[in-house]
Amino acid sequence: MRALLVVNPAATTTSARRRDVLIHALASEMKLEAVTTEYRGHARDLGRQAAESDDIDLVVALGGDGTVNEVVNGLLHAGPAPGRLPGLAVVPGGSTNVFARALGLPNDPVEATGALLDALRQGSERIVGLGLTSGTPGTEDEAVPARWFTFNAGLGFDAGVVGRVEQQRERGKKSTHALYVRQVIRQFLGEPNRRHGTITLEQPGADPVEDLVVAIVSNTSPWTYLGNRPMYTSPKASFDTGIDVLGLSRLSTAAVARYGTQLLTSSPERGPHGKHAVSLHDLDQFTLHSKVPLPLQMDGDHLGLRTSVTFTGVRRALRVIV
Repeated sequence: MRALLVVNPAATTTSARRRDVLIHALASEMKLEAVTTEYRGHARDLGRQAAESDDIDLVVALGGDGTVNEVVNGLLHAGPAPGRLPGLAVVPGGSTNVFARALGLPNDPVEATGALLDALRQGSERIVGLGLTSGTPGTEDEAVPARWFTFNAGLGFDAGVVGRVEQQRERGKKSTHALYVRQVIRQFLGEPNRRHGTITLEQPGADPVEDLVVAIVSNTSPWTYLGNRPMYTSPKASFDTGIDVLGLSRLSTAAVARYGTQLLTSSPERGPHGKHAVSLHDLDQFTLHSKVPLPLQMDGDHLGLRTSVTFTGVRRALRVIV
């Protein structure tokens, strides 16, 4: 087997020495080419080159969820073809690693490498569904390029938090769960639309859902982790179904306290719920429109402001080794 290893040198939980150990372990089982990313989007470019190659069987992403997202977008630049395209394997190296953990991989990169090698020896793989966003025809965002996401996306409040975290990291702050909590508080205090939402969710054959402050889209469950604690916004979301949405129409102080507590105590059986919450499961396609530009995030990356985004759930899109 010939494999391409895409290494993010800025991965928060792996040192250079530890990455060398992991590379040697992988190279003992396959013909491995390791490439270290040098710029934002480099992992996407490497994934695309692998997809267009005739002799690469596997792409291994060593990094966090952002690295995985880039590799996936490169692999699927011309659309999904699980039977033809290289498979994907993940060695988690970020601060949260939602995609890898949702696949059942250990969060420790050394243990995950061992699990990956076992899966390769056993020929164990899985074909998973993904989410796809695109610009909505007839809107000012229609020319926005399509982009895949592996585990979640969001328009509004949560994307604003992601943007604030990225700003802090650019200033040299380390990505920690405490940093995220602080930015949640700051986003709440600065949120101008927390009592009267600007988002409308439209889907074929159903009445629109209006006045949402935030829309959290999930391709799997849990939505994310706070340390080792999984948090579920859409507990029924799965790699084997379409995509799920949790929409909240109010983020007053009382509502934030209620939904925040529900999120911290959420489980595979129940997520946030209540008068100002709407949950939709297994959707093939829907569109989020906003009266004002709002931040969009996908797989924990801030993608700027949008007024309209179309989401599609694509079943059986990617072959992963697990």
